Amino acid sequence: MTAEAAESAVGGSRIAGGLALLGPKETALLRLLDDAFRDWGAAEGAMEISAPPLYPVQQLADLDVYVNFPQLALVVGGLQTPGNGPVEGRFAPDQLAAPSLGLSHATCFAVYRYLQDRQVAPDTLVTLVNRCFRREDHFDGLRRLLSFQMREIVAVGTFEHTQEVIARYRERIEALLGLLGLEVVVEAATDPFFQGGARALLQRMAPVKYEFQVDGLAIASVNTHRNFFGERCRISYGEERTTAFTGCVAFGLERWLAVLIDRHGSADKARTTVEQVLHELGPA
Repeated sequence: MTAEAAESAVGGSRIAGGLALLGPKETALLRLLDDAFRDWGAAEGAMEISAPPLYPVQQLADLDVYVNFPQLALVVGGLQTPGNGPVEGRFAPDQLAAPSLGLSHATCFAVYRYLQDRQVAPDTLVTLVNRCFRREDHFDGLRRLLSFQMREIVAVGTFEHTQEVIARYRERIEALLGLLGLEVVVEAATDPFFQGGARALLQRMAPVKYEFQVDGLAIASVNTHRNFFGERCRISYGEERTTAFTGCVAFGLERWLAVLIDRHGSADKARTTVEQVLHELGPA
């Protein structure tokens, strides 16, 4: 997991150390997919927001990010001695100020910060795409990256609303993958989203995350958070200001590229197929 990892190429893209520079054809395929997933949300009235890829570390700590996913965390700090450059590609610890910003490993965190201390409709839907960062134990081309793009559609409001949204999009994802000729395995994930207490017990009894795996790679997921984020960010709905439930549908865009390019041999051929399939699938 070093930045000095050998550079590889996927079509016109360059990939090294978990960082990908996508070429024009790969970028066009990624945009086609993202536009389609965004339109799925927009068709159901989802409002689209934009967000930064990093946050004050305390904001992420308030969401238990560093308790539940410490192995993925990346933080950012300024330089104590701006005049000194890195040595052998690294800054020494005594050159760095205490990290005060955290790089987010999931897109949906922005939605809960945006809605914090607000009252929402019981059937709220939000969508956004953002850059995510994960300090994985290894990287693998476009399949597993340090920095990647994730589109999410997030349901906020009643528990029934979150489950209806997840069910609809699960069906639509499976339909899309079927038309693309990609064999999918839907598997319950074991991410330790909740640590201890009643939520952790519920997670063991009823999984809160299901992944859509193609060729052993999770390219999308549906996630139930119950009222965790509603409580932490004080999001409510209705006249009685009931704490909101949340759930989300997530698409790892570069991972979709990985399986499609591998299947079709090039981004151009994959894009042609995706365009045809999206036309056949029709609007959401």
